[in-house]
Amino acid sequence: RSGLRVGLPVEKVIVVEDLRREFMLSKDGKKKIALDGISFDVNRGEIFGILGHNNAGKTTLIKILATLLLPTSGKAEVLGLDIYPRKNEKPIRRRINVVMGGEKGLYYRLTARQNMKFFADLYGIPRKTQDELIDELLALVKLTPAADQRVENYSRGMKQRLHIARALVNDPEILFLDEPTIGVDPEITRDILALVRKLAIGGTTILLTTHHMLEAEALCDRVAVMASGKIMAMGTLAELRDLAADASIVRITT
Repeated sequence: RSGLRVGLPVEKVIVVEDLRREFMLSKDGKKKIALDGISFDVNRGEIFGILGHNNAGKTTLIKILATLLLPTSGKAEVLGLDIYPRKNEKPIRRRINVVMGGEKGLYYRLTARQNMKFFADLYGIPRKTQDELIDELLALVKLTPAADQRVENYSRGMKQRLHIARALVNDPEILFLDEPTIGVDPEITRDILALVRKLAIGGTTILLTTHHMLEAEALCDRVAVMASGKIMAMGTLAELRDLAADASIVRITT
């Protein structure tokens, strides 16, 4: 189901050790602990899921690994590079990309094609190859018929698919997806999940955050369950089921 390379040595592309992030609350001066000493690693070609409710710390973790936020303490390496010192930010960012949940991050008065050209320029994609690349990516997310429409006229699902196309413009080795199906209908969710599978089969390493167990079950090779900034359990789906061996599982097909 994923891009894991059978029979080849395992390469760890994300390594997190005792990562901690605290925020100071301005009203009362107390600290909020967003990440409370978490540790895990992700292998190349893997779909690794972070499963947890809102405020579990998932987005904070994504921002730290994407070099958008510094940790309070602990260590994190992405593609063999320490996220700190800051001199590693640009080398890491050239090889990764991020899709955050929600509708921010696109220019609504521009068309999808114009948005893609803008981000291609930011990543230094040669102008002579941009048109072909953009056509391929828009076709991949099924937006070719709406490529020259303004994004302000897009549905939420169309915007989310454009986010994914935008995030693929630099051919990232690691793609961080922070709740990519939030707020979209079931049909678009199926399309997005199918696209994620296709990217993984092509060799892209994917770290996916979600609060939907079914998404994790449908996609992920391994899952870490987060709550209150801590990893409560981690493993393959079979291993997680074994942790709940005494529970009853009822499966209903409709």
